[in-house]
Amino acid sequence: MKTYAKFAVLVVLIIGTLAWLAAGGINETKTYYKTIAELDQMKSAAGGKRLRVAGDVETGSIVRKGRDVEFVMKQDALRLKVVYKGVDPLPDTFRDGAQALADGKLDASGVFQANKIQAKCASKYEAKPVQKAPVNERRQTS
Repeated sequence: MKTYAKFAVLVVLIIGTLAWLAAGGINETKTYYKTIAELDQMKSAAGGKRLRVAGDVETGSIVRKGRDVEFVMKQDALRLKVVYKGVDPLPDTFRDGAQALADGKLDASGVFQANKIQAKCASKYEAKPVQKAPVNERRQTS
């Protein structure tokens, strides 16, 4: 019986360790999606939390400094300075006026430190206008 007790303690210890590692991994990788307005309302509570912030890239704000890229995201009248220090190249659709999604943390000075950027060009994904048939070409029913 003593062998079974040792085995049971070992199994409980392994399962407990795995559960502890899983819980720690979930807390470290969870990301909150926020708009610039929501981030502005959070103020200092946003500091240190991993966030995803969405907005439009302000025209003329993209500045490349070596491997770093600085730009401003806007939403209505609100602005957020973003510094991207990631290792991945920026997407081809990242340009002035594009919709962007920055993944990172807000530092104490209010600058968003991004480690991942996603972007899409709004005009590229708009639906094509539907053309209606002229009135004289419509079928008449009897």
